Amino acid sequence: MFVIGFPATALATNCFVVAPSRGEECLIIDPGIGITDRLREVLAEHRLRPAAVLATHGHLDHVFSVTPVCQSHGVTAYIHAADQYRLRDPLAGLGEPLRLMLESEFGALPAWDEPEDVRSFGETARMSVAGLDVSLLHAPGHTEGSTMFKIAGVPDAIGSGSGLTRTIFAGDVLFAGGVGRTDLPGGDAETMTATLRDVVLAQEDDSLVLPGHGPATTLKRERFTNPYLQGLST
Repeated sequence: MFVIGFPATALATNCFVVAPSRGEECLIIDPGIGITDRLREVLAEHRLRPAAVLATHGHLDHVFSVTPVCQSHGVTAYIHAADQYRLRDPLAGLGEPLRLMLESEFGALPAWDEPEDVRSFGETARMSVAGLDVSLLHAPGHTEGSTMFKIAGVPDAIGSGSGLTRTIFAGDVLFAGGVGRTDLPGGDAETMTATLRDVVLAQEDDSLVLPGHGPATTLKRERFTNPYLQGLST
């Protein structure tokens, strides 16, 4: 499996491009702020053709470029039904400090254009797109519709010798050494605890975890070292 990730220019949100191999159709996961130029370079360099955009959740830093990316390539955006309302205007959920920070770096934020073609999923367990079978793991707590995407296989750069057999794109549910915050609108600490216990810890130890921010990790490493997972049991 070919995977390349790069951070957005604001808030270092990881955007991932995923394909069975170079020269094929691909998924774009979480196109954040200021990623369009870098994304264009990645697609051209590796001869990739976008088939869909997937959003782990609807926060602005994960969906800022959904509309231009979808329009440029004529593809559909997918998001959990519980977070679909956020695509109507993710700017509305910004707190004043974050808005001021973004405007100081990028100037006045543009008016939001909702993507024309958005399809929601609920508790559907699986979808097939771009030659990839994606398991949809609803993992609320950071937002109502936060979802992790699990795909069999690991990036070619890691290889079979790693002992890892699957990849989880975790969004802001699970980080290396941390978890997503629950104090933003739509977040809920009790729900997040249930997600960590019933969804995250239920995943296989040989899973590579690619979070929405920060470095890659593994499920096994987080199970034994992440302080937010200690004391929880499935």
